[in-house]
Amino acid sequence: MKLVPLFDKIVIKHVESEETTASGLYLPTSAQEKPQMAKVVAVGEGGVIDGKEIKMVVAVGDTILYSKYAGSEYKIDGENYVIIRQSDVLAKVL
Repeated sequence: MKLVPLFDKIVIKHVESEETTASGLYLPTSAQEKPQMAKVVAVGEGGVIDGKEIKMVVAVGDTILYSKYAGSEYKIDGENYVIIRQSDVLAKVL
């Protein structure tokens, strides 16, 4: 299935978080913090939203940091995705 976001929406997939600490201790899933770094999977076209012209500044394949409580999570074909607004993107990771 292919996801096509609308307007200023971005589909992202979480970058895997570390399962061990720097000293080698194992962290169970319940103790791991939700990652805020993700890969961009699909990008909407932008356009006029609430009377403002929105130009998309992220592209497919970019790695981004986004707001902690942003977006909605979906499971499609066994994969977990999050759909966020471009305004929830804090930075690109280069």
